[in-house]
Amino acid sequence: MKPHQPKNYLVEAILVTIFCCQPFGIISIIYAAQVNSKFSSENYNGAIKASKSAKNWVIASIISGLILAVLTVVFIVVLGGFTLLQSGEF
Repeated sequence: MKPHQPKNYLVEAILVTIFCCQPFGIISIIYAAQVNSKFSSENYNGAIKASKSAKNWVIASIISGLILAVLTVVFIVVLGGFTLLQSGEF
């Protein structure tokens, strides 16, 4: 009996590549693309490992995208504060 095919996370990988973090997203797309090919060649353990790796890279991309967004907002606020102090309008 053939085992159940693991989730490939391809849609999630494409979305995080577009919206969050491109380097980690590309890595997750590579792993997500490996799931179906490994499963069809009956490398079930390899398909499971590729699925887990794709999921982990999707999560890493989301987290790094959120951290980058927060740091960007902090940088803009700090830069704006320094600009107000230098202009003397504060």
